[in-house]
Amino acid sequence: MCKLFIGADPSLWTSRAKSLRLDGMVTSIRLEEYFWRVLGRVAAHDGLSVNQLIARLWHEAAEAGHDLGNFTSFLRVCCARYLDLLARGEVAAGRPIRSVDAAAILAREEDARAFSA
Repeated sequence: MCKLFIGADPSLWTSRAKSLRLDGMVTSIRLEEYFWRVLGRVAAHDGLSVNQLIARLWHEAAEAGHDLGNFTSFLRVCCARYLDLLARGEVAAGRPIRSVDAAAILAREEDARAFSA
């Protein structure tokens, strides 16, 4: 099992910073290359650039009242959720993420958590 992880391309865990503008302020986000690649897939899924995706996530998280103090962790979790949603068939290639029934997916996830508790 470990060979799958140990044998992976070491560049995937190399950290890289990307500068972007959020609310008129230039900021920098540092993530591992693997997460930049996944964010690229998420952005492409909906026809956005990575910068546009990050700005959208930032604004929607702020509007939802989330603490943005650890936004990079939030982005890593977004990447993991995207890959999980793909694996479960909740998000499909060729169908924009914005078009899925988020409320229904979240309700199914809540039911699964309640059942396993």
